[in-house]
Amino acid sequence: MIDIRAEQRTDITGIDDIIQRAFGSSDEVNLVRLLRDAGKSVVSLVAVEDGRVVGHVMFSEVAIDPPHDGFKGVGLAPLAVLPELGARWVGSRLVRDGLELCRLAGYNVAVVLGSERYYPRFGFSRASDFGLGNEYHEVEYFFAMELADGALVGLNGTVRYQPEFSETNC
Repeated sequence: MIDIRAEQRTDITGIDDIIQRAFGSSDEVNLVRLLRDAGKSVVSLVAVEDGRVVGHVMFSEVAIDPPHDGFKGVGLAPLAVLPELGARWVGSRLVRDGLELCRLAGYNVAVVLGSERYYPRFGFSRASDFGLGNEYHEVEYFFAMELADGALVGLNGTVRYQPEFSETNC
């Protein structure tokens, strides 16, 4: 059975391994370490099976330029799961649980740069439909969703991730 729970210090090596295997580079590993060390991780969850980390997701705050009153956003990145467990819905459970924890923490918008086939199943829609862009100028693979009703109404601008994303080429 796979359990989803908050990241613990003893999970760090396993998290690093999962991310390295999923992305094939150390950029995302470094990103997670920098965000964690700077206290910028809002939610960091692991999927654990038989005491072994098999998946990980992290959320960190995002800003919008120009600023909008009441905007409290979070970015999903990265999400990593052992490739052989993809068919067991581990990533979906991590994303759903993480989004719910962000909502409960008072965040009202979530964004993600990712697959147009994967993220809409959670309620994400193309961010440009809401007048949102991002600092990477990505349109096709940039998505947003409301964590609170009406949070995207009248919102427009450029979403900015934490500086650690640029520092690690993520």
